[in-house]
Amino acid sequence: MIVVGLISNNNEMHYREEVAQLAEWCGTNNLSTVESVSSTKFLGVHITEDLIWTTNTMSLSKKAQQRLNFLCRLKSARLLPPILTTFYRGTTKSMLTSCITVWYGNCNAADCKTLQRTVNTAAKIISAPLPSILDIFLARCSRKATVIVKDSTHPFHNLFQLLPSGRQFQGIRARSARLLYTHHMKTVENLKNIVQF
Repeated sequence: MIVVGLISNNNEMHYREEVAQLAEWCGTNNLSTVESVSSTKFLGVHITEDLIWTTNTMSLSKKAQQRLNFLCRLKSARLLPPILTTFYRGTTKSMLTSCITVWYGNCNAADCKTLQRTVNTAAKIISAPLPSILDIFLARCSRKATVIVKDSTHPFHNLFQLLPSGRQFQGIRARSARLLYTHHMKTVENLKNIVQF
């Protein structure tokens, strides 16, 4: 069972109410023991308690390598690059980029290189260029941001404010200056330049 709650303005009241209702339900249904785990898998994504994405990256890389073996077999059967690209998109790219907007922005450099190495290997097998993992991530974030901007009822709508030019959005303001130099903030800065109203 999973409880998801939105905490806004540091107000945890609604989230705590959900947890209290869950605890009451568990007690009523003799499910009062809750096991604490260091990592879990949710919708195919490995989430660790410290939100380090190496476990997720290693899992994706391992699955991708298995699928690249099939791609090699198809190439040895002399299939054309467009067919190989279609196979890659359906079997490997779709798996590598599943929920990418959630985890990729906080991956460390080594994890990003591991994923990109897989894409590079696929491109060599296919003998055709493929979009980088970073490009896919930025494109999907841009699409997601555009949807949020257009939906005034979305919980994150107020995070996007137009600059005085009216053409670009400013980055998310951090409470701490140290966040300005993290990979995540660099990604947000890139998105600011990509997302156009």
